[in-house]
Amino acid sequence: MVKTVMNIARNTIVSFDYTLTNDSSQVLDSSFGAEPLAYLHGHGNIIPGLEQTLEGKNQGDSFRIKVAAADAYGLRDDNLIFSIPRNRFGDEAVEEGMEFQAQTPDGGYRIVRIAAIAGDKVTIDGNHPLAGMDLTFDVTVRDIREASEEEIAHGHPNNAHHHHGEEGCDGCGNCGTQGCCGH
Repeated sequence: MVKTVMNIARNTIVSFDYTLTNDSSQVLDSSFGAEPLAYLHGHGNIIPGLEQTLEGKNQGDSFRIKVAAADAYGLRDDNLIFSIPRNRFGDEAVEEGMEFQAQTPDGGYRIVRIAAIAGDKVTIDGNHPLAGMDLTFDVTVRDIREASEEEIAHGHPNNAHHHHGEEGCDGCGNCGTQGCCGH
């Protein structure tokens, strides 16, 4: 039986191994030693610069790509950094680096991080931790297959393995992804 060669295209499920480094060659994340990252191609589930580069690649392809900040997690936005009174957290313990989900003015949600605590003021940063950074990915494409109708409807692969802060389907029907390779 001859196996059909499939290129990465919209509505394919792609699994790949990756190592993510910054401009100082510091490893920020890697799938090696774990399961490959699986995503639904063409649905904005990974950063735009990486998704565009993966388009048309084949199983087994390996490459290195440097993705500019604007095509990764975007540029830092100072409007997403603000201070709030410490008492807004009630009795909850807060520490620098803590992340939590905050509701946005448009009714959506965003992961925000406590950037600093000074007296009764807590500085919140809504930028992705990798915003403003050019990123380098070393990638090996492990598998490509057609997505099922259910996967396309949900916007992600079934039984996907998520990495580095990504959100996955929590069973509530409001599927979405965000994290190292997401938005």
